[in-house]
Amino acid sequence: MGKTEDPVTYEVVDAIAWVRFNRPDKRNAMNPDLNRKMMEVLDALEFRGDVGVLVLSGEGAAWSAGMDLKEYFRETEVRGQGAVRQAQRESYGWWRRLRWYQKPTIAMVNGWCFGGGYGPLFACDLAVAADEAQFALSEINWGILPGGGATKVVVDLLSMRDAMYHALTGELIDGKKAAAWKLVNESVPLEQLKERVTEIARILLSKNPVALKATKDAIRRVAEMTYDNAEDYLVRAQEAANFHDDGGRKEGIRQFIDEKSYKPGLGAYDKSRKD
Repeated sequence: MGKTEDPVTYEVVDAIAWVRFNRPDKRNAMNPDLNRKMMEVLDALEFRGDVGVLVLSGEGAAWSAGMDLKEYFRETEVRGQGAVRQAQRESYGWWRRLRWYQKPTIAMVNGWCFGGGYGPLFACDLAVAADEAQFALSEINWGILPGGGATKVVVDLLSMRDAMYHALTGELIDGKKAAAWKLVNESVPLEQLKERVTEIARILLSKNPVALKATKDAIRRVAEMTYDNAEDYLVRAQEAANFHDDGGRKEGIRQFIDEKSYKPGLGAYDKSRKD
């Protein structure tokens, strides 16, 4: 939950954890306190039995304006390289944690998303933006290259030409263009954003959680593998998933083959039932 003054707040409603950056007066810029708090929140939610999907959003008019230039950069740098490295470990650490999170994650981009905000944006498995949201790699405008993994994010998600233009110009793009460039999955009008994200979250909640975790990890892992290495990895990943499954795979096959009660290409099996 968290106090209203906490830099990160959350609530759990119907198996969806709604996690929010909570520095609206700073456009939810990430400072050391927020980064430490976010790791605590991720710890608290990851293995809760009543949480099936995590949604990351922002209070107020912003998702996250990136790193707090005053607290994260200036006030950290005057304390020396050790302080800088610690701040980097804390921010990169929760982004990395989010990339491999136990539950599927959705970025609900309700407003400004700049620079360092691309780290958690990429860390979430899916991303839905408001048409009105604004995205930019603003670093070029104050004299540095896009850091915090942001360069890697746009190279992985965008075409080379779009990534180059985005990074070199620092120009704003809206949610519609972000969706066209595949920085996010899709965009919808702001007033429809939470409804659409809830709809996607409910789709994920209908799936086998062991299969969800194995699949999301596989998508990230095989991206940098050769075909043969990916083939081998996926065989082993399926074996591991079968070992950790609670019988859902067998139940899904039973419902399809024996009962003929659903079609895998058209929907999920009823995971509330056990044979």
